[in-house]
Amino acid sequence: MSGQRARRARPASAPSQHFLRTRALAAELVADAGIGPTDLVLDIGAGSGRLTAALAARARRVLAIELDPRWAARLRGRWPNVEVVEADVLEVELPSEPFRVVANLPFDGTTEIMRMLLDDPRVPLVRADLVVEWEVARKRACPWPSTVNGVLWSAWYTLSLLRRLPPSAFDPPPSVAAGVLAVDRRACPLVDDAGWRDYRRFVATGFRHGLGAVTPRRFLRQLRVLGAQPRDLDARQWAALFALSERAGTGRWSGSRAARREAGA
Repeated sequence: MSGQRARRARPASAPSQHFLRTRALAAELVADAGIGPTDLVLDIGAGSGRLTAALAARARRVLAIELDPRWAARLRGRWPNVEVVEADVLEVELPSEPFRVVANLPFDGTTEIMRMLLDDPRVPLVRADLVVEWEVARKRACPWPSTVNGVLWSAWYTLSLLRRLPPSAFDPPPSVAAGVLAVDRRACPLVDDAGWRDYRRFVATGFRHGLGAVTPRRFLRQLRVLGAQPRDLDARQWAALFALSERAGTGRWSGSRAARREAGA
């Protein structure tokens, strides 16, 4: 009877929310992330609190972000260094000081959350260890074929696949496996932070209209001979092409109305 009552009392989770099954796995993930006593860490989609507890044992401060008010209520007051934020993470103001993220993300919100964290390199994110769907982790960690988001994020971060987690590692088990994706800020970015909006327009235009739309004329023939397509260029090659375009002095990417239309900004 008590087991049945506990199940009924358990807050309902979103369809894509799958909690870590064991404390031991949560502790492993936090240890692998290298969380230390000076770190400010975001736990996005804190849910049952297994990751939150492991983070609280190691970090200076933890922001546990949870949308469901019933889960949030269960988390409050359990750890002195944890602040529970009951909100949609996409509406939360990110810290202004350097921070890290260790999170088991809702599968259906992964791309939006990653964009919130990674689109603007001025956000002081140091590293993120994210549990996401296996295919998402594999795609983001693979340099080819490139994507708009992959090219943009990789200008300021390196993305690597750390491990695979089977469905049995979660409660309830999802229909697919998950992966741990590590996102580390580059010591030397491929593109200057100040040019991130211009670079976004440049890359979006190249993927939408082809490399000919963004390549200085004197270099275009070489790309055509190679038969290169936008997805064939990795992050370093895109950054190099952007630098060539900037040196050509066209000024096409510096906030012009036409460039914004091309990029869909």
